[in-house]
This record gives sequence, C-alpha cells and structure tokens, in this order.
Amino acid sequence: MTSREYRSFKDFYPFYLTQHNSKINIALHFIGTLLVVFLLIYSILSKNGYFLLLIPIFGYGFAWVGHFFFQKNKPATFKYPIWSLFADFLMFYHVLTLQIEDQLEAALKSIK
Repeated sequence: MTSREYRSFKDFYPFYLTQHNSKINIALHFIGTLLVVFLLIYSILSKNGYFLLLIPIFGYGFAWVGHFFFQKNKPATFKYPIWSLFADFLMFYHVLTLQIEDQLEAALKSIK
C-alpha cells in the first residue's frame, strides 16, 4: 500500500486515514495538532517567535509516538511531508466535528 504513488490529495487522504485507525494514534495526533495551533497563536499574540521552535517538537512528537508505539507503522510524513501536514489538519477537523469515524470507514472501504 505504501508503494503507491499518490498524485492528488484527494487520493492521498483515504490512504492517510487508513494509517491512523488506532484511536490512540488519532488522539495523539489531535493533541499534537491542538498544541501546534495554541503555540502558533500564543507566539503571534505574545510576539515571541521562540515558541515557534516548539511547533515541530509537539507536532511530530505526539504523532510519531502514536505511529511507532500504538499504530506500529511508519508515518506518511516521511514520503509525503506536505500532504501529510495538510491531512493532519483535515483529520484534526474531522475529529473536532465528530466526522472521523465516518471518514475512516469510507477510507477503509475505498482502498479495498
């Protein structure tokens, strides 16, 4: 499945979701992305750019713990860094709006 080359984000996102079917992994991604958003906002409001240095640590740290220890797979970030970043924010939105279960179910069906 990882050997496929994705040429559009629309094709990539279902694959991305299938790499996140562990609820703990999804939760860790959500926490990491939420912290990234807070750090970005806080950095802007406080006019302190040093907080921006923490963004990759929190963003990738939580996600990679989720992949390596719970999902037990390699993050898609290694092969698709930009699309993975966009997909992480879209997945964050789907969790926030309680759509993640339906999105994941549809993704799993689409790759069969």
